[in-house]
This record gives sequence, C-alpha cells and structure tokens, in this order.
Amino acid sequence: MTQTWLITGVSGGLGREIAAAALARGDVVAGTVRRAADVAAFETLAPGRAHGLVMDVTDPVAVESAVKAAESLTGQVDVLVNNAGYGLVGAVEEASLEEVRAQFETNVFGPLSVLKAVLPAMRARRSGRIVNITSVSGLAVWAGTGVYCASKWALEGLTQSLAAEVAELGIKLTNVAPGGLRTSFAKGSKTIVASKIADYDGLARDAERIMADHAGSEPGDPRKAALAVLAVVDAENPPLHLLLGEDALKYAAYAADGLKADIDAWRDLSLSIAFD
Repeated sequence: MTQTWLITGVSGGLGREIAAAALARGDVVAGTVRRAADVAAFETLAPGRAHGLVMDVTDPVAVESAVKAAESLTGQVDVLVNNAGYGLVGAVEEASLEEVRAQFETNVFGPLSVLKAVLPAMRARRSGRIVNITSVSGLAVWAGTGVYCASKWALEGLTQSLAAEVAELGIKLTNVAPGGLRTSFAKGSKTIVASKIADYDGLARDAERIMADHAGSEPGDPRKAALAVLAVVDAENPPLHLLLGEDALKYAAYAADGLKADIDAWRDLSLSIAFD
C-alpha cells in the first residue's frame, strides 16, 4: 500500500536517502529544505510524487504552514521523519548560551513543533508512524560534544514519553540512533563553538579532530540506513529504539554497561534513604 511521508531535511544526507528509498518503491514524499533553490532538485527524484517544501524547522509558523501544505499535497501524512539537525562541537563551558539555545531550537524544539503540527490528524485517524532521527550520542556521550549530546538525549526522552502517551491511539514511534554515516554531517552539518578555552585543547578537542580525520570514511552506508528506516516503518510492532551501525551498538552497550556498573557499585547507598 502506498504511504505518504513528511521528511524534514531532505537536501542531502540521511534525509535525502530515506526520501529516495520511499520514492523508489512508489510512495509519496513531502520533503522540507531550507533553501528554495533545493526544491526543484528534490522534486526531480520522482516528479508528481516528490514535493519540496521550504521550511525552517526553528520557525513554528513556517512549520505549521509546511505541514498543512504537505497534508494538502499528499492527502495525509502517514509517516513523519524528523531528520533535520546539526551538531555543535566544543566543550560545554566554551559554548555560549546563544549557541546552546540555537542547538536546542533545531534539534529539540524544531522536531517538537513538527510533531505538534502532525499529531492532530494522526490522532483523528488513529494511525501514524513517527521516526525521530536521534544519534548514538543520545545514548552515549563524548568530551567535546556535550551540548549536541544533550539535545539528542532530550529528543530521546521526548520520544519515549510521547510513545507511551499515544500508544492507545494507533500511533507508533521509533528513535533511530545512527552511528557514523558517510554523509556530509562531519563537514556541513556541524558547527564549531566560536570561543575556545586553552584548557580544553586536549581531550575535549578530540571530537573535532576525529570528525575531521574520519570525514568521508565513516563505516555506515546511508542508503542501507535508509532501507533500515523503511523496514521499521513497515514493521507491525516497531522498536522504540533502533541503533544503526556496529559503532552505534558498541557505544550504546558501553553506556549501558557503565550505568549498570554505577547502579551495582552504589546500590547500598542508593537504598539507604528509605524511611526506617
């Protein structure tokens, strides 16, 4: 059965690959881009079924307008993929409050605005699939990416809570957490903090160096990642979490092991606060 999609951030990267995969099987996709110049290029993927919409995810009015346009063009939005985002790189102390707010506007409040615009129609139909593209950085952390990690942790938590809230309404959600994908993210979708502190030139600067060194050689194939997203959307009982890539599995497991180690090591103190 043909499905209709709304995917944010389809100019390139994973969003573009998800859109291309959905279109290749005959689905209809409304995809958002930030620049009007990118609309025509997106629509050439499948004339008549690929609909480009200019939208700034940080502008709630633009989001509301784009969602209404998507529903008008496609009839209804069966599948929402919140994909648009970027990464702020730098130590937590180095990041200005303006940089932190901008990161959260795009990575958290943006997806939330899209969710709030799409959910009423999904609730009315008692059906819908929502995929939020988070990151393994929403489950594990690295020095030098604290603000980005915090934004992805926020989206992870938001998705988990929303999934519980709409479970009885026929709407299913999945957090898709990729590891390193061979896209333009390490070059074009990251921002370096404007002000740096010399004390953080060691470990906290490693994230910036590693991204630069591995740009173009990331282990994950974005086309295969897109097919995995389609498989989750098609699943009768999709997972709440889907990690993509061996590196994502490894780092998420490290994080889980670290949490369990702290729980076990400090169990007695944790239990000591009960009333006698």
